[in-house]
Amino acid sequence: MDKRQQLLGSAHADTLTSMGHLALTYQNQGKWAEAEKLEVEVMEKRQQLLGPAHPETLITMGHLAETYWNQGKWAEAEKLEFELLGPAHPDTLTSTGNLTLTYRNQGKWTEAEKLQVELLDKRQQLLGPAHPDTLTSMGYLASTYMNQGKWAEAERLQIEVMEKRQQLLGPAHPETLKSMGHLALTYWNQGKWTEAEKLQVEVMEERQQLLGPAHPDTLTSMGHLALTYMNQGKWTEAEQLQIEVMEKRQQLLGPAHPDSLTCMGNLALTYQNQGKLTEAEKLQVEIMEKTQQLLGPAHPYTSTSMGNLALTYSNQGKWTKAEKLQVEVMERTQQVLGPAHPETLRSMGNLALTYWNQGKLTEAEKLEVKVMEKRLLLLGPTHPDTLISMGNLAGTYQTQGRLTEAEILLVQVASKRREKQDDNTRIIMPFERNKNETN
Repeated sequence: MDKRQQLLGSAHADTLTSMGHLALTYQNQGKWAEAEKLEVEVMEKRQQLLGPAHPETLITMGHLAETYWNQGKWAEAEKLEFELLGPAHPDTLTSTGNLTLTYRNQGKWTEAEKLQVELLDKRQQLLGPAHPDTLTSMGYLASTYMNQGKWAEAERLQIEVMEKRQQLLGPAHPETLKSMGHLALTYWNQGKWTEAEKLQVEVMEERQQLLGPAHPDTLTSMGHLALTYMNQGKWTEAEQLQIEVMEKRQQLLGPAHPDSLTCMGNLALTYQNQGKLTEAEKLQVEIMEKTQQLLGPAHPYTSTSMGNLALTYSNQGKWTKAEKLQVEVMERTQQVLGPAHPETLRSMGNLALTYWNQGKLTEAEKLEVKVMEKRLLLLGPTHPDTLISMGNLAGTYQTQGRLTEAEILLVQVASKRREKQDDNTRIIMPFERNKNETN
């Protein structure tokens, strides 16, 4: 390549061919940046010399699009393939789909939704409404709706995906069961427990028959159903499933695997809600110790396990132990996540509740004012977490005898709840103050 550049010039056809070959070698070595640099130069020169529609120019554009694709530069790849192949070509649609996944991973839900709607429309037109790629697009769009809290839109798409897969693949096909599980999750997030339970029971039973009782997908289904039972207050049914899932995961993965620890945490929460605080404490101590060993004391999961154990201590009236853990959790989340992170604010609220229950009203008030002010700033005055903070601070004012200040806050809370028309917003009032903010 160097010799041809010297003898023939940088824009000669043979020089450009050599550059293209070297770029392909870089591609095969995974040297994407080097390949991209050469391919951009070759493409631009061929566009100037041969024109944008010449076969050699188009070949170079295809290679460059592939290089972009392998680097995760979906927008650049999509643009080239759009020019090269047209908006409806399968490769263009694949690049568009990859770009939407990038937006999703970045939390850019609006941008992802816009592209996914376009992609779904094109696939429906080109492939038909029941094609597997069309159904995949519908599933991804439904997931984006879920992440935006657009439950009705997600539910509508997921029902369609599920029904079409049932017709095309059969009721027991893995893809059908997966779509049923997604719809159940949407029901779950809307509080439609009966609908969620019905689907989850069906998915669990089919997976037990098809995959066996110890398959990871079967255990996941059992865990999801247990969570639905918990939200319905069916503690005995939840406990039974969670013990089975925990024991099988411990056998398959080991007692210290993250999935095993998650199962233990869910079972501990069920024990808490049944008033089996000794059993809950025993599990949570084990979880905390293992996460500290595996992940380190500053990992978010470690802080979560410490916070859950502190909640059990609070429910047992072990305020000193709860306070010690909650101070540590708050300080670590402040360092790791920052002073305004939702988890930091939750840990501050939990510690304030422990202070309140010990009669440390000055310390409780100081924390509650900070939490309320930050949530007002970050979440707005009508957010449920903001209203909880306002209600907690009002309760502290009441206990301190500052009834005018308490009344002002409680009037604001009642007004904001009416504005939102959200009857499900739970405000923690003074007589509930032994309860923790952790959801």
